[in-house]
Amino acid sequence: NRRKKKGGSILENPSIPNPFPELCCSPFASVLSASLLPKATSRKKQVIKVYSEDDTSRALEVPSDITARDVCQLLILKNHYVDDHSWTLFEQLTHAGLGRAIEDHELVMEVQSNWVIEEETKLCFRKNYAKYEFFKNPLSFFPDHMISFPSETSAALSHSGILQMFLSSSTYPEIHGYLHAKEQGKKSWKKLYFLLRRSGLYFSTKGTSKEPRHLQFFCEFSNSDMYMSLTGKKTSGAPTNYGFCFKPNKSGGTRDLKQLCADDEQSRTCWMTAIRLLKYGMQLYQNYMQPYQGRSGCSPLNITPMRSISENSLVAMDFSGHRSRIIENPTEALSVAVEEGLAWRRRGCLRLNSHGSPIAMSNMGMSIHRSQSWFHHKISREEAQRLILQHGLVDGVFLVRDSQSNPKTFVLSLSHGLKIKHFQIVPLEDDGKLFYTLDDGHTRFTDLIQLVEFYQLNKGVLPCKLKHYCARIAL
Repeated sequence: NRRKKKGGSILENPSIPNPFPELCCSPFASVLSASLLPKATSRKKQVIKVYSEDDTSRALEVPSDITARDVCQLLILKNHYVDDHSWTLFEQLTHAGLGRAIEDHELVMEVQSNWVIEEETKLCFRKNYAKYEFFKNPLSFFPDHMISFPSETSAALSHSGILQMFLSSSTYPEIHGYLHAKEQGKKSWKKLYFLLRRSGLYFSTKGTSKEPRHLQFFCEFSNSDMYMSLTGKKTSGAPTNYGFCFKPNKSGGTRDLKQLCADDEQSRTCWMTAIRLLKYGMQLYQNYMQPYQGRSGCSPLNITPMRSISENSLVAMDFSGHRSRIIENPTEALSVAVEEGLAWRRRGCLRLNSHGSPIAMSNMGMSIHRSQSWFHHKISREEAQRLILQHGLVDGVFLVRDSQSNPKTFVLSLSHGLKIKHFQIVPLEDDGKLFYTLDDGHTRFTDLIQLVEFYQLNKGVLPCKLKHYCARIAL
């Protein structure tokens, strides 16, 4: 019986050693604590659809807390684009003709949560060269006649001084001037004197009076987003093409818009930039500084991106002889560069067309530009202006397009001084050869690529050099 009991006890309580004692739960303390387990991710995934300039789209599965900057970085990596810190995510209300650049720090899912089903709203991925331009040259964004400083502030402020006031939590410059406001529930517009202060946007009920009893509140910005009008006068019947508006986040749609209209682009840019700074403050500066963090030589409010070591060490070399040599004479280096460029063009006289057969340079000069990102085939003047406006009114933003008035000529559309100017490129025939010119034949080019390359390096007859081109990117 004793052996039976013993045997029974063996069957009931086996004495086989446990190879993983650390996984056993003790009645005294839990060994398997949450601190020993890998943290379970709680980031939900959602699918967003992003459109490009050529109206192609791409679906992305992203975390629910992804920012606009992170979406841009993801698209840059997937498409192998060069990251020049100007890529931006836009929110576009197609039917209303409105659009805005989503700030880099904004959560994309929060933006989409404010969309109304009845509106055709979409996310667009493109460049915006003017996104942080006011940090580099604030004086051009805030004209003297539109800005007032506190009485104790010196009138002669430096660039960084103006920005310090905008970013300060205690002081804020006052922006003032006339704007056209659309009367609520009516089609009519009324010209009023507006003032932007830290507490919000106001208009005067008596001329240009700034007395508190004459100021009426128009709107504040914490619960609304600011949009630019992309269609000008067409949609809203505005008196000018320089419209912008405020749309409440949780509204029933575009019927709750508070619409304004400036007399010129400089005025609209000033108002919209000041409101961005008022709404986001130092967050904008942090967004601007993020790509430069960790680099030497970048002091606050004085950002000059450093050239790379390899770029600083580049020298002109001559490989024509048995041994290579460094060209120290700048004049000789320039002439060698020009000669190499001409030799490259001579070597390219016979190139392959789309069917694989060689074509002569004389014929190719008529069509070689069509493969360039800066060339836009058969777009209107209005479409060209819209593209440049969406890419940012920074000096040097440009595109080349076919002329609508003369099918044999081309037009260079260029942004300068917050205005878009158009220059006709005229073809000239001399001694059986075709040339292109912007200045009545004084400077001639064999094709449009050579013309663009020249004006990227030289201002010539243009108000500024060609700097950033507008491209219809594909995703």
